Amino acid sequence: MLKRIVVFCGASIGFHSVYKEAAVSLGNYFAKHKIGLVYGGGKIGMMGAIADTILAKKGEVIGVIPYLLEKEEVVHKGVEEMILCKKMSDRKVIMSKLADGYLALPGGFGTLDELFEALTLGQLHIEQKPIGILNTNSYFDATLVQLDKMVTEGFLKKENREMLLVANSVPELMQQMAAYKAPQKEAVINKVVSKNDD
Repeated sequence: MLKRIVVFCGASIGFHSVYKEAAVSLGNYFAKHKIGLVYGGGKIGMMGAIADTILAKKGEVIGVIPYLLEKEEVVHKGVEEMILCKKMSDRKVIMSKLADGYLALPGGFGTLDELFEALTLGQLHIEQKPIGILNTNSYFDATLVQLDKMVTEGFLKKENREMLLVANSVPELMQQMAAYKAPQKEAVINKVVSKNDD
């Protein structure tokens, strides 16, 4: 059962209202199903939209923000459980310990950085948590094409590509995440052992 989910998303709201609507929709789903939000702690952009929605319905919101960003006055004052940390890398470790899965909404460099770090941890079997993206307005289409190219060219295993769950609607994505089963670690170990035997 997914009790808390880390949401990666932009500190911008984007140029189309559909992005904020997606954040609000996800926030409403979390609040209704009593799923706690773990996020970057901001009050602006997509981050602010999802946090505001959950807080308005008395849901659980945990912010994790480095001191650097707190000084930029982007911290959400309405979030009672705000964890301050020294570095961006510390933030990722704290978020990982708090949540049962990861979900990305549209965002910029930071969103992609966090998404791909989560996927890398899954690929290395350091974590086995579901990782999903809400592909609002086909926002991630080009990213998905790149991942498929990586498989075709031999830089990414198909089973690792399939770790990334994708849906256009919140209920569909949440169903996929709840049913997720991580790739078997044994297969990777066997390959390594066979190679060493040679």
